[in-house]
Amino acid sequence: MTAATVPATAAPLAIVPPEVAADAVVIHDETVAARNPWTRVITAGDTLTMVDVGGNQAVDFLVYDAHDTELRYSAPDTLQGQDTIYLTTGSVLRDAEHGPLMTVVADTCGRHDTLGGACSKESNTLRYGHHTRAQHACVENFLLGGSRHGLGKRDLVSNINWFMNVPVDPDGALGIVDGISAPGLAVSVRAERDVLVLISNCPQINNPCNGFDPTPVRVIVTRA
Repeated sequence: MTAATVPATAAPLAIVPPEVAADAVVIHDETVAARNPWTRVITAGDTLTMVDVGGNQAVDFLVYDAHDTELRYSAPDTLQGQDTIYLTTGSVLRDAEHGPLMTVVADTCGRHDTLGGACSKESNTLRYGHHTRAQHACVENFLLGGSRHGLGKRDLVSNINWFMNVPVDPDGALGIVDGISAPGLAVSVRAERDVLVLISNCPQINNPCNGFDPTPVRVIVTRA
């Protein structure tokens, strides 16, 4: 399955965070509203910077080869390649053939989750009760964003949660707790090939991953 390339469009330049290189050209700058999806093809060599505008906002993330979406982010290959479960500067996001998709080149948050997964209507119901089933969730955002590029439910895999704090207890249990991010903290990832990025600016309100109040995230695409 392939995804059509989306042409880069210029955007008005606002105050650029320090994670964006001084000599970089901003080719896209947008604020993604709370709870919303965002998708874009990032050209090889370009960098995507995600800014936690309000602080403590989880940003669910998937990435695919833009020309062959069967090659997509693989959590096992990524974790095996770096020998740690958390992502930060220097981490390489890999596909199932161990090929690099994107590299984390700057990070002021310091740690990002790879295990917590994406919230869904089903998981909300299981964790928080049947009254939450009608709530919008990240899986629905991924499906909506992916549909614009010919992707469906079978194309969803384990995702990254930027800015989300998921510690692992000694017994192996996962916890979703208050975030370690703050307003204005950011993470930048450089495309190692043309990639399709899907983002769900997480709508979860039942646990502390968003401080129970989803907020916007800023996305900036730059070219060296």
